[in-house]
Amino acid sequence: MEQQSFATSSTTSRKKSDFLNIIKTVTGLNSSSSSDTGKGRSKSSSNRVVHGFHLVEGKSGHDMEDYHVAEYKTKKNHELGLFAIFDGHLGDRVPSYLKDNLFKNILDEPSFWKDPEMAIRNAYRSTDKFILENSTRLGQGGSTAVTAIVIDGKDLWVANVGDSRAVLCERGSANQLTVDHEPHTERRRIEKQGGFVITLPGDVPRVNGQLAVARAFGDQNLKAHLSSEPDVTHVPIDSTIEFVILASDGLWKVMNNQEAVDLVKSVKDPQAAAKRLTTEALARKSKDDISCIVIRFGC
Repeated sequence: MEQQSFATSSTTSRKKSDFLNIIKTVTGLNSSSSSDTGKGRSKSSSNRVVHGFHLVEGKSGHDMEDYHVAEYKTKKNHELGLFAIFDGHLGDRVPSYLKDNLFKNILDEPSFWKDPEMAIRNAYRSTDKFILENSTRLGQGGSTAVTAIVIDGKDLWVANVGDSRAVLCERGSANQLTVDHEPHTERRRIEKQGGFVITLPGDVPRVNGQLAVARAFGDQNLKAHLSSEPDVTHVPIDSTIEFVILASDGLWKVMNNQEAVDLVKSVKDPQAAAKRLTTEALARKSKDDISCIVIRFGC
């Protein structure tokens, strides 16, 4: 996700960051060349789920601020596929915390097995509350999130805050499961809470002229005008559901939903599919961090 437009770090910090970037370039360690990739599969003998991921650091002049989760857990005799992308801004402490704790908080909710939606909403709220209460340790930054929980290969629960997105492929057609929480679409709520939305020439709408999303975890200085309330969607998985793409806005800035689905629907290896998507986003000159997970069903 784009950084806040008004710098909050000191001139000294910026100079240090610029110097480190120069050293990385000279030594061949420039962040734009680094990537994280892998794949895995569920252990269930039926309703098999496979996934692949590929993350590439962008060229926006800051260190990588994206984190991901892609793993399987067994709990109460159910197999859970846990997948997420956290797109941070103003540092990586908040997305790093979310990577380690958000799913734990969701699964620890007493209502999870009876009412997954309520558990997800409660956990998003309590997690954001903890981040704000511990801003001295976790910093003033924040993070968007898109999370997916696959239960026994039969049920998909997707939630998000911010502009990272989940797109489902059903019979070859793209279906966006998440809502892009953009400032202009939530202007009325933001203004009612005492904030404002402004679009400077050549820029995107921003909350208080700073943040390009209306919902996020953290962001202590803007929280009075931001929301951490997720949108939650449930999809029963049947034979018409082929795969789902989770990706940060570094992908969606340069590619629409159907383009992404068409690009990888014939690629059976989900890791290769995720890499193809990130590679195409780079070819289309995306400058932001690009993170992508592809989850295939019935393999």
